Amino acid sequence: MPTLFDPIVLGALNAPNRIIMAPLTRSRATRDYVPTKMMVEYYAQRASAGLIISEATGVSRQGNGFTYTPGLWSDEQVRAWKPVTRAVHDKGGLIVAQLGHTGRAGHPSVIGEQPVSSSATISPVDAWTYDGPKPSELARPLTVAEISGVIADFARAAHNAMAAGFDGVQIHAANGMLIDQFLRNSSNLRTDEYGGSIENRVRLLEQVTRAVAGAVGADRTSVRLSPNGETWGVDDSNPTPLFITAAKTLNAIGIAFLELKEANPDGTFVSSDVPHQSPMMRPHFEGPLILNSDYDLARAQTDLRSGLADAISFGRAFLANPDLVERLRGRAPLNEAQRETFYSQGAEGYTDYPVLADVKAVA
Repeated sequence: MPTLFDPIVLGALNAPNRIIMAPLTRSRATRDYVPTKMMVEYYAQRASAGLIISEATGVSRQGNGFTYTPGLWSDEQVRAWKPVTRAVHDKGGLIVAQLGHTGRAGHPSVIGEQPVSSSATISPVDAWTYDGPKPSELARPLTVAEISGVIADFARAAHNAMAAGFDGVQIHAANGMLIDQFLRNSSNLRTDEYGGSIENRVRLLEQVTRAVAGAVGADRTSVRLSPNGETWGVDDSNPTPLFITAAKTLNAIGIAFLELKEANPDGTFVSSDVPHQSPMMRPHFEGPLILNSDYDLARAQTDLRSGLADAISFGRAFLANPDLVERLRGRAPLNEAQRETFYSQGAEGYTDYPVLADVKAVA
C-alpha cells in the first residue's frame, strides 16, 4: 500500500512524494496584483513538497477581490511569476498555479466595480478591503454573455501560467468563490441554463475546466472543490448528488487530479457537521484524489492505505514548516502556524519559520 513518501503520477507530472502543499492565500503581492521577491523565497523554501499548489491567483481584476493577492492576466504578472517558478524548479520542485475568481466576495473598493455572482446575493461575511473589513455589497448576476467572458479569462490565465513557467494549473472551485457560488443552491438562484438543476449548476465548472484543459492540456489541469459544509455563506441543501455529478463531469474530462477540502466537526480553522463527501465521490472519479484539512501523519497514512485518497495536501502545516516532508519522514515536532501573520505583508510568519537544521543548531 502507498505511503506519503512514495512517488505519484499526477497527469503529466511525476511527483516525488504524496505530501502536497495546499493553496494558501498569503497577501504578499503588491496592490497592483504583482508577485514580489519575497514570494520567490517563500515558495522555494517549500520545494520539497511532492507538488506545490500556489495561492489563489486572480484571472481578472474583477475576480481578484482579496487584498495584496497576485494575478495572471497581465504581461507584468507573468514576468513577476517567472522567478518564483524558476526558484522552485531549481530546487527540484513542481508548482501549479491555482486560478480563481472571488465573485461576490470581492468589494468595489478592491475590484473597481460591483461584485458579480451567479445571482443577486450578498455574502454574509465582511469583505477584505485596503481600509480593513467592510460589509459585503450586493452582487449582480452575470449575464450569459459575461459568463463566456469569465470562461475566456480562465483559459487566458491558464495560458499565462504556462508562459510563467508553472507546471500546470488548478481551477479554484471551492471555498465560496465564484464557481462554488454557481454550484450550490444557497447562492445560485438562477432560472436559466446555469441554475436550477444540478446539471445546470455544474455547467460553469464543466465549461471552465474544458476551456482550461483546451489551453494547457487536461493532464496539466486540476480542480479544487469543498463539498461539505458552508464557506463564506455558500452551501448546498443536498451536497451528495451535486458533488457526485461534479466528480463524474471532471472524470469525463480526464483532469490530472481532483483536490477536496473537507472540513471536520472539530476543525481547527473551519468546521462542519456535514459528512465528508469523498467516500461518495471516490467511485466516480478515476484519477488521483487529493484530500485536505486538518491531517496529521497517522490520519493521512490511514486514508492512503484505505484507498480513499491518493495523496494528502497540507496547508498551515506547510506554511509553518518549510521542511514538512523531512519532519514527517523523521516524525519530528512541527512548528505552529502564526495566525496573526497569515495575511500581513511582511517576512514575519512567511519566510522566517525555522527548519530542523536551524532548531538543531540552536540546541
